[in-house]
Amino acid sequence: MRSTTLCLPVEGRPAERILLGMKKTGFGRGKYNGFGGKIEDGETPVTAAVRELKEECGLIVREEDLEDMGELMFVFPENPELDHDVHLYIVRSWKGQPKETPEMKPEWFAVTEIPYKEMWADDSYWLPAVLKGKRVKGEVVFSADNEEVDAITIRTE
Repeated sequence: MRSTTLCLPVEGRPAERILLGMKKTGFGRGKYNGFGGKIEDGETPVTAAVRELKEECGLIVREEDLEDMGELMFVFPENPELDHDVHLYIVRSWKGQPKETPEMKPEWFAVTEIPYKEMWADDSYWLPAVLKGKRVKGEVVFSADNEEVDAITIRTE
């Protein structure tokens, strides 16, 4: 199982707006998501999250500004090569403006208008808790089509 990161830039406390990116290539293409990806050799989850945020939307953040919001495990029984765990972060402070990159097209959304129907099916289970400041820990098992959720366990802290 590979380790990955997911970073969610938000404005406000509690969060009032969230920056999501429309994935333009690869796995998850056509879905809104946070910013992140694989942790490379020699990286910590935090350094990977900082790097991925800059690569995917141009925002520059300091490691100490990332808020650890928990960890989720994603299981794809029909495609185990897609299995991964995600270190989840929120960030409220950064330098620069979001910009479109070859991989992602960023867009701000009011928390009340998050486009869950255009996101991964599990996001509506855990994202509202994270945006309220709760840490999450859980596992999501996807169905054979790699889209629908077969089973989900989410605990908040």
